[in-house]
Amino acid sequence: MNYYNETEKVTYYEHIPTAIYGSASDASKEVAGEVADLIRKRNKSGKKTVLGLATGSTPTQVYGELIRLHNEEGLSFENVITFNLDEYYPMEPHSLQSYVRFMNEHLFDHIDIPEEQVHIPDGTLEEENINDYCREYEEKIRAAGGLDIQLLGIGRTGHIGFNEPGSRPDSRTRLITLDRITRKDAASDFFGEENVPRRAITMGVGTILDADRVILMAWGEGKAPIIREAVEGNIREQVPATYLQEHDNAEVILDDAAAEKLTRRKTPWLLTSCDWDDQLIRKAVVWLCQEVDKPVLKLTDEDYNEHGMGDLLTQYGPAYDINLKVFNELQHTITGWPGGKPNADDTNRPERAQPFPKRALVFSPHPDDDVISMGGTLIRLVEHGHEVHVAYQTSGNIAVFDDDVVRFVDFVSDYNDMFDMEQEEADQMLAEIKQFLDEKAPTQVDTDEIKHIKGLIRKGEAKAAGRYCGIPEDQLHFLDMPFYETGRVKKKPLSQEDIDIVRELIREVRPHQIYVAGDLSDPHGTHRVCLKAIFSALEECGDDDWTGDCKVWMYRGAWQEWDINEIEMAVPISPQELMKKRRAIFKHQSQKDRPLFPGADEREFWQRSEDRNRGTAQLYDKLGFAEYEAIEGFVEYKDV
Repeated sequence: MNYYNETEKVTYYEHIPTAIYGSASDASKEVAGEVADLIRKRNKSGKKTVLGLATGSTPTQVYGELIRLHNEEGLSFENVITFNLDEYYPMEPHSLQSYVRFMNEHLFDHIDIPEEQVHIPDGTLEEENINDYCREYEEKIRAAGGLDIQLLGIGRTGHIGFNEPGSRPDSRTRLITLDRITRKDAASDFFGEENVPRRAITMGVGTILDADRVILMAWGEGKAPIIREAVEGNIREQVPATYLQEHDNAEVILDDAAAEKLTRRKTPWLLTSCDWDDQLIRKAVVWLCQEVDKPVLKLTDEDYNEHGMGDLLTQYGPAYDINLKVFNELQHTITGWPGGKPNADDTNRPERAQPFPKRALVFSPHPDDDVISMGGTLIRLVEHGHEVHVAYQTSGNIAVFDDDVVRFVDFVSDYNDMFDMEQEEADQMLAEIKQFLDEKAPTQVDTDEIKHIKGLIRKGEAKAAGRYCGIPEDQLHFLDMPFYETGRVKKKPLSQEDIDIVRELIREVRPHQIYVAGDLSDPHGTHRVCLKAIFSALEECGDDDWTGDCKVWMYRGAWQEWDINEIEMAVPISPQELMKKRRAIFKHQSQKDRPLFPGADEREFWQRSEDRNRGTAQLYDKLGFAEYEAIEGFVEYKDV
């Protein structure tokens, strides 16, 4: 939504050109289009195109679009020379985490680029040879004519390539030591932080700045804080991405979520006059309350004028009128009846009174997202008599420790011994499993049998949590979407088969409510893929007669909460209900104490969830509303 007039004032605080797109997909197509246009132009004149390439989840859609252009529009890469930013050290090229493997899988294996024109830092070198190798890498870039376009992502530390905080602007390709935060963020790819290499070979900041054109991309709300530092902050060694502000042809490309902390998105009224609508007014008033530490109904004309909101006051004032409008809107988001209150006036309620009871379908990307993210609401829906279904979209099997498998294998073995069962074949399989795990390398993919056992562990935990919440077992659906079943953090692309599975369940249930994980901060990307599958399935169901009577509510998970001005349904949770939610989360024992992939937050999932829910309740309290123990927030998806 365009909240403001696009003028130079809007980008006043930005020190580098920044473009914002509605989605990562749209942004990636634009970047790929620019790269393709340059390649075509150079091909026509018989010249080489020299590209600096990045790895990680950020550029994958760019590479996918380049592959499509090659296959469908004949884009040739025969005259393209590539230099990758970095590689872990040490690292074998065939390893699962190797950037050689990454680039082959995501790009090179699918286009016509000659092998000798591909350059990726060598993670197999003897350490005494690395300095000479790095100098040669720089010389090869210069011999190729320099980088025409350098693609970049950005790390949570503000690193570009593996240039960690403290990197100098004149640094060149070299061996560096990885920051602890970078290693923690990479832990999921290596099945544990302890397996992440401590060093890497990376192009230097100076090498990157020598490129004719630099494009830094970022997607998702998880990148929003560091993007604000990189774009609006001062140039400093502690955030190496800020060095791009000195480049005369650098640009930052963002999706809406990654741009949400920029001043022009967070507080556009501080920059220019705004096209005020209900959503922006609410956002501005909530911000103002937090700035002056007042509840909504105590804001004054002076508060508005002194904080850049005189324009709003002029159009919709006095302050009393604006305050009352926003107070009523926020008040109407709060409901103890997430499925709708029967025999009640639902004019100002977020959910309809009828039909009652409703059929609710909760989609949980992983086997525990339902109780972590909306466990209190889930329990409330069941207690109110609604027919609640939960669909676990993936098995979650990669997030189970090997020790848990051994524990279950021992249980089965001891059980067989106790009852003298004749299961020689089963015993042999169990012995083979234990042997494999004893000899398993830290980053090795599990066998199909072990993946199946880990999936069963998580399935059993989900069933236990569902039973505790009062959901009948035949209303728990384990979809095991095929895109996930690789045994690795990197998944297969979403396929029509995945969408078909989701669509058929939706049509079977014919829900009045659908709850989906609407967050993009999940560091592993599973939430994004699962959400896309649901939206694609709903689009295919668009002509079904039941869709007109179905609302889609988006929750957020362990990684981040909705801003209070975004929340459209706020479900209060009592202390007793919060404890019940905690116990439901505890049913997921394999994720307790220390989850295999905790992300950047070291708290357990139940702690993150409770802190988030309590924090939302405290914000409502500070805005002048009733004081609750905790609140779960939802936003309605209106394109169904």
